[in-house]
Amino acid sequence: MDRRSVCLLLAMLWVSAHLGSPGLGLRALRRTTGGRRGSAGLTGEDANGVPLRRSKRGWMWNQFFLLEEYTGTDLQYVGKLHSDGDRGDGSVKYILTGDGAGTLFKIDEKNGDIHATKRLDREEKAFYLLHAKAINRFTNEALEGESEFIIKIHDINDNEPRFTKDPYIASVPEMSDIGTSVIQVTATDADDATYGNSARVVYSILEGQPYFSVDPETGLIKTALANMDREVKEHYQVVIQAKDMAGQMGGLSGTTTVSITLSDPRSFWRVNESIELGSTVGVIRAMDADVGENAEMEYRIMSSDGPGMFDITTNRSTQEGVIVLRKPLDFERKRQYSLRIQVENVHINPRFYAKGPFRDDASVKILVEDVDEPPVFEHSSYTMKVREDAPRNKIIGSVNASDPDDKNWTVRYSIDRHTDMDRIFSIHAWNGSVFIQRDLDREEKAWHNITVVAIESNNPRQFSKVPVYIRVLDVNDNAPTFATNYETFVCENAKANQRIQTVSATDPDEPPGGHSFFFSLAQEAAGKANFSVRDNKDNTAWIVTRRNSYNSLQKSVYHVPVVISDGELPVQSSTNTLTIRVCTCDREGNMKLCNAEALTARAGLSTGALVAILLCVIILLSELIVVLFAALRRQRKKEPLIISKEDVRDNVVSYNDEGGGEEDTQAFDIGTLRNPEAIEESKQRRDIVPETFYPPVRRPPPAPARDNNGDVRDFINQRLQDNDSDPTAPPYDSLATYAYEGSGSVAESLSSLESATTEGDQDYNYLSEWGPRFKKLADMYGGDDSDRDS
Repeated sequence: MDRRSVCLLLAMLWVSAHLGSPGLGLRALRRTTGGRRGSAGLTGEDANGVPLRRSKRGWMWNQFFLLEEYTGTDLQYVGKLHSDGDRGDGSVKYILTGDGAGTLFKIDEKNGDIHATKRLDREEKAFYLLHAKAINRFTNEALEGESEFIIKIHDINDNEPRFTKDPYIASVPEMSDIGTSVIQVTATDADDATYGNSARVVYSILEGQPYFSVDPETGLIKTALANMDREVKEHYQVVIQAKDMAGQMGGLSGTTTVSITLSDPRSFWRVNESIELGSTVGVIRAMDADVGENAEMEYRIMSSDGPGMFDITTNRSTQEGVIVLRKPLDFERKRQYSLRIQVENVHINPRFYAKGPFRDDASVKILVEDVDEPPVFEHSSYTMKVREDAPRNKIIGSVNASDPDDKNWTVRYSIDRHTDMDRIFSIHAWNGSVFIQRDLDREEKAWHNITVVAIESNNPRQFSKVPVYIRVLDVNDNAPTFATNYETFVCENAKANQRIQTVSATDPDEPPGGHSFFFSLAQEAAGKANFSVRDNKDNTAWIVTRRNSYNSLQKSVYHVPVVISDGELPVQSSTNTLTIRVCTCDREGNMKLCNAEALTARAGLSTGALVAILLCVIILLSELIVVLFAALRRQRKKEPLIISKEDVRDNVVSYNDEGGGEEDTQAFDIGTLRNPEAIEESKQRRDIVPETFYPPVRRPPPAPARDNNGDVRDFINQRLQDNDSDPTAPPYDSLATYAYEGSGSVAESLSSLESATTEGDQDYNYLSEWGPRFKKLADMYGGDDSDRDS
């Protein structure tokens, strides 16, 4: 075998080693370096028996933040996941799971870039918990343990403050002092209170001056004008504004109206049924001519037809009794309450007991006013169940809400699409029946949490919401498969009924009684099987040999088809392939050597092979240099056919150029051939005696121009006829190039035109090296000068 054949064989071995079975090569390499990466507790030993420790791999990422309500046209970039096990060769695949994975967030499995596919609302969900892992694209082996990270949604000021009630209704005794508390209003902001000032609310009064004022921090409304007389003006409309961003310019605001009535201190108060617990219902004040501590009073409720509904506290600075609400009011249930309130001096001098009593009583009526209330659901939440194979438009449950007001307006239902952005569910607007619109997949999402909205048909501003939890029930719609990609080996000296591998299965379904897997050999392989499958009845099976000894030269790889089926109805099954390689083993059954393919993939390219390939490359390069050097030497010996600077030809080209054929247009002007009419009639030919000495020969006019090829053909025929019929043309050589192959021909020129002047300088010995076809030429021209002379 010559050197080139050896080099070619080594190159083919190198290509097959690097292109064949990439997964096997990686797996074998891991066995020799201490176990499979990503498997806890798996270690190996080096040649000296010293345990090898697996180097810890880690993620390179930070906590991600995303701005809410993004309005750009491109996908919003979240961040990048990168494993330090990624070498940039495309073998790493990144997988993302968790909240919104695949729908709200997508990851580029090649480079780990994460993008948000939809506009997000922090008020709907403030953060998303996701999991990421990196696996080998070819072997599906985990390069890293699963990692957990959070994508937090940064808040923007996109929610205005909203008052808890609109309108507020309150009363205050006439002739109250300045600063008397009337009612406290409250506004809430859905923005993030921990981030910036987006949720920091400041209160101000827009209408109602100069009679009332509001505390900018607490929203407490107080009297701002003394001696307000109920007989002069009884009702006041006060407009309160709540503005976020701490009241700065650019903040969002909301308003509410407070209806305040001046009441007789010993008459009654009107209270809206929607007043919040802890709110002030009314203020009562007793008169005392004493001053200082002698004027301090204590108020208490002596009796009430609504036990526990109200409480009264004493304002020590104003000595007023403040009645507050302790239980919710309901106009439809009870519309009026009567209270008897007693006031008594706190400090009584014993010397004046005889002048007492130092107390007084007053009767107070509280009238409950009706307001338009939102619908009320029968339950605070609903739970529904549906099978994952349920058909579309199947009703899975219903909700029910009603208007608590006396008018009892009808209620219309809808689904808050922020909680069902994929529109999987829908609801009948008038009866509250929930049904599905799209196919369900429990393995993709087992629970769906949606929100149903009930709206009064006559007033869309009156609505309420209720959460609905929908559980997707599992059906047996997935076939079990191998728990991993199994690959093992069998020794050539193996015995029959020898166990070589234990296999298990996995199934994304979750049957109520747990999984039951059954293993068997595929029917098409049962008759000629070299291995058998033994079901252990515990969701595992053994792969067992069926004969004694295996020959790697006859067959080095076996593929065993294993059928795995589950125990549910309908039964699902799949055929999985186990790869078994035949290897040489010692007496204890430890693998020593596998087939050439496995060995090359496991050990890589040896140093000797690399040296051999390098030597082959050097030899080939040296031969190439010798050939180029010989060609350059021949090129120097060439002499031009005509060495005179005076060119007397129309087109003279050296015949020793075998040239570039039709691609070479330097030999003549092809434009002249295609346009014969463009030739100057007065231009003299350079290869004949000038026409001034001989009468010109008349030629018939050229034929009309046709297609390009016809022009060339006619032109050549005309020239040929002119030369044949012209008696004045001298016998000059007119050389034309018909097959120009350029100046790079190895054969050079075989023309005899040059032999008359250069034959003595030519060396034709190289013709004998061209083979038997050129033997005759070698005999004619390859002899010595003495031979030719003789």
